[in-house]
Amino acid sequence: MANKGTIRAGIGGWTFAPWEGTFYPDDLPKRRQLEYASRQMPTIEVNGTYYGSQKPETFAKWASEVPDGFVFSLKGNRFITNRRVLAEAGESIERFLTQGITELGSHLGPILWQFAPTKKFDEVDFGAFLALLPEKQGGLRLRHTVEVRHPSFAVPEFVSLARKYGVAITYAEHFDYPEIADITADFVYARLQKGDDDIPTAYAPAALGGWAERAQLWAEGGAPDDLTYADAQHGVSQKPRDVFVYFIHEGKVRAPNAARAFMERIEAAG
Repeated sequence: MANKGTIRAGIGGWTFAPWEGTFYPDDLPKRRQLEYASRQMPTIEVNGTYYGSQKPETFAKWASEVPDGFVFSLKGNRFITNRRVLAEAGESIERFLTQGITELGSHLGPILWQFAPTKKFDEVDFGAFLALLPEKQGGLRLRHTVEVRHPSFAVPEFVSLARKYGVAITYAEHFDYPEIADITADFVYARLQKGDDDIPTAYAPAALGGWAERAQLWAEGGAPDDLTYADAQHGVSQKPRDVFVYFIHEGKVRAPNAARAFMERIEAAG
């Protein structure tokens, strides 16, 4: 076993008009934007799957345009996570997982299930939802992460549920929502959402360095002591973990620069 997992940093999507001429070369055709972006960073979080289904041919096309080692994380459909009774989401989850995501093959990364800020923690119902998330689809291993945004989730009971089902709790650095850094799966998923477009790399160099150090610690199996945990007894098994870090939301224009600068620090650390 390697002494640390793989660290990947990326952005949300690859189609964004302000990136044309800033991140993308002026003469780059739109049809080649994914090809270009996937060679500047090792992962991208797909937001389109949150709003609607894609065709198998679309996933296959995406896979054909990216290099070895690149992975897409997919955001789960909003009609699944926005329902009142999560325990009844089984059919919708199956529909999402059978839309053709397995066409991504080795390029399939974690699936992010994002919940509305108004969704409160219900231990029984949320546990029933986690139980519906399968470990495999079409022979491919699935990795699930949940992003919760209501303060009621910042309790040990939520952490225990996520750990029971091996589902990661998304660490969401955000101005308004709770930040829960408890490690509950064999990978870590972080969404850094406090970027600033007035800073060339969205985050100042010192802040980027700090996140790179935390990512290294996560990859080695540790847990940073300067983050917020919902379970005060947040003991975690010391084993290598893959780490996914996305620069997203605020500072979006500079997000690609942030991801590249972050990965430069990771590669320099070896």
